[in-house]
Amino acid sequence: MARISGVDLPRNKRVEIGLTYVFGIGLKTSQGILQKLGISVDTRVKDLSEDEIVNLRSAISEFPIEGDLRRQINQNIRRLTDIGCYKGIRHRRKLPVRGQRTHTNARTKKGKRVAIAGKKKVTK
Repeated sequence: MARISGVDLPRNKRVEIGLTYVFGIGLKTSQGILQKLGISVDTRVKDLSEDEIVNLRSAISEFPIEGDLRRQINQNIRRLTDIGCYKGIRHRRKLPVRGQRTHTNARTKKGKRVAIAGKKKVTK
């Protein structure tokens, strides 16, 4: 089993898809790495030789991935909230940051709907 930067790659998947299991590596990056190393994209992870795995590890080490990337993203968000810019305020209020509408939609960011009790009618 190929283990790259603390992530076990699925054995039966193609290498280009298997590499996307590492946080910070998408399909295009994966394809670029494989093209640079001369590894076929159709190769399965279980068919990789030890030399190819070592070359993959060294090529991937050039990118910010996993814990370093998560830390970098969190620091960027914390910096925006500290300086109080518009994006930071949106993060602080747990609202969409990139200009999406919030009158309807935005349920992913806002969370589950909360019912607000209606005004009770006064009976005489």
